[in-house]
Amino acid sequence: EVQLQASGGGLVQAGGSLRLSCAVSGLTFGNSAIAWFRQAPGKEREGIACIVSDNDDTVYSDSVKGRFTIASDNAKNTVYLQMTSLKPEDTAVYTCAADSRGLSPCFIGRGIGPHAAYDNWGQGTQVTVSS
Repeated sequence: EVQLQASGGGLVQAGGSLRLSCAVSGLTFGNSAIAWFRQAPGKEREGIACIVSDNDDTVYSDSVKGRFTIASDNAKNTVYLQMTSLKPEDTAVYTCAADSRGLSPCFIGRGIGPHAAYDNWGQGTQVTVSS
């Protein structure tokens, strides 16, 4: 059984930093693309970053580029999302997802892709940024 466990959310002031973790089990980590999505109340789910585990290729959305960094520790089967210069508009539930079928454009650096490209999902972790 594939499991993804997201953690690290919390309350932070604008300008602050947080690091989210996504622990993955039951999946051949090196053949997957792992992505972070977020969803704010009343808004659509947004893919914000992805990484291809076997070569560390990454893609970021324009909304987080330059502020967030996604990284993979293959030895720990864990993907991290380091978030800096946080803004109130970053407030959302953050969820990690894995694509084990090769459907995500992340594999070819062309984007993060729709949520339907990802076949395994973790639970969300709340990030709240106060102004």
